[in-house]
Amino acid sequence: MAFSDNSRQSLIPSFLYYSSTSSKTLILQKMTDLRSTHPSSLSANGSGELSSSNKSFVIPAPSEPGKIELYSPQYYAACTFGGILACGPTHMSVTPLDVVKCNMQIDPSKYKSISSSFGVLLKEQGFRGFFRGWVPTLLGYSVQGACKYGFYEFFKKYYSDIAGPEFASKYKTLIYLAGSGSAEIIADIGLCPFEAVKVRVQTQPGFARGMSDGFPKFIKSEGALGLYKGIVPLWGRQIPYTMMKFVSFETIVEMLYKYAIPTPKNECSKPLQLGVSFAGGYAAGVLCAIVSHPADNLVSFLNNAKGATVGDAVKKLGLWGLFTRGLPLRIVMIGTLTGVQWGIYDAFKVFVGLPTTGGVAPAAAVAATTEVAKI
Repeated sequence: MAFSDNSRQSLIPSFLYYSSTSSKTLILQKMTDLRSTHPSSLSANGSGELSSSNKSFVIPAPSEPGKIELYSPQYYAACTFGGILACGPTHMSVTPLDVVKCNMQIDPSKYKSISSSFGVLLKEQGFRGFFRGWVPTLLGYSVQGACKYGFYEFFKKYYSDIAGPEFASKYKTLIYLAGSGSAEIIADIGLCPFEAVKVRVQTQPGFARGMSDGFPKFIKSEGALGLYKGIVPLWGRQIPYTMMKFVSFETIVEMLYKYAIPTPKNECSKPLQLGVSFAGGYAAGVLCAIVSHPADNLVSFLNNAKGATVGDAVKKLGLWGLFTRGLPLRIVMIGTLTGVQWGIYDAFKVFVGLPTTGGVAPAAAVAATTEVAKI
């Protein structure tokens, strides 16, 4: 039986939509039933092509019109927008925790514990003080999320193609590390100016009300280059954080589907897949917080004081304080944040017709794309 090009393409889903032998048998059975019960639906020339009115039983592949094709510009655009939704609003929602954490890092003698810090801030700045810096937080982490997720998907595919199917599967952890690290380098260039203003607004009452007046004040005080004074510590915080975030997430999700869930991923319901994304994201977030916390303390310290150095931070906080000051609060904040981010990101991907992240080795993408191209 000869199919038209469009019908043939619709029966060849990409690797994450791979259908089992049983599903292929079902399609063939339906086609046989269609021939026997409605012979008029086939073309008169005997070619066996289906008329347009009887193609509805075929499940559309992502490459069909109206669908987003994997690894196309539209795919990366969708991942970029999903990153904005995942990171900007979620970071903004935990602004009160971030304000407390930053002040504990900057002035440990005044803000001695989490509970007392909340009390001091409430007494001195009122309820509104907990939401200082929400605008630069929203804008900065929206930019960062767009670059982080969008470029991660791009670099993961790019490095997998360079490595080839065999090596991409064998060294998939290196693919995840390289892809996430490359993406975060770009993402932090966009985040850094907003982070600098955010920390100054949150830790210096009276400096500015928010982004609109804080940004020009910061430039007037520090110069334009001052906005990037914390870029190296920011890279030191965010690159290990992001590499741990993506590698641990991909690994945990793959292990969950392999050992904890008896059903193959492509046969699991979407709610279950999103639940796996949240669980993997939360566990990854806890690991991220621990790995990146010393650099987080440095970023807060350097952006708070003009002319401050890494040596000043170590001297004031101490080496132990550098690793532990504000860590419990950050574990709760980042663990929850990362879990919710992965949930939102994958929910958006499902919404636009894309598969959730993880559960399949990157080599599968390379192999599937190659096979489709040969047909």
